[in-house]
Amino acid sequence: MLCQECGVKPATLHFTKIVSGEKTEFHICESCAREKGELIPGTAGGFSIHSLLSGLLDLEGAGKEKTAATKNVQGLHCENCGMTYSQFSKLGRFGCSSCYKYFDSTLDPLFRRVHGSTAHVGKLPKRAGAQIMCKRQIDELKHELQESIMHEEFETAAELRDRIRKLEKEMAQE
Repeated sequence: MLCQECGVKPATLHFTKIVSGEKTEFHICESCAREKGELIPGTAGGFSIHSLLSGLLDLEGAGKEKTAATKNVQGLHCENCGMTYSQFSKLGRFGCSSCYKYFDSTLDPLFRRVHGSTAHVGKLPKRAGAQIMCKRQIDELKHELQESIMHEEFETAAELRDRIRKLEKEMAQE
């Protein structure tokens, strides 16, 4: 595929931009990308995964004042390696394994923004997958059961209890 700008060199960079819900794809060569001012991954002016993460960690946003919560987060530091939250947000990685403990309060919101959840819901191995899925389903049903009881929906709660018992019995037989 040739560059869509110059039409001479082969297109080595393929960009997809989504602006206001409209998707635009373009394929250009490296020199045309530099002329257009595009960031090229892996080059001096490009971006890395660490810069992506540090952008996600920027709690203030452009032009916003620091809130009290942001100031508290900025004061966090690891007592083991001495890394501050500010350093972590710039680097996009921790200094040591203890940082997970000291920055724990900041990680859940970050995981929610990046992954949409704080729990791993990826693929399961085929052998153990059925048992894990059953256990997850039981946990979800127990949560629904508690909510039904809180809302005094006892008929629904009884049905959920029966479904939980049935699943637990099936798991015990396997």
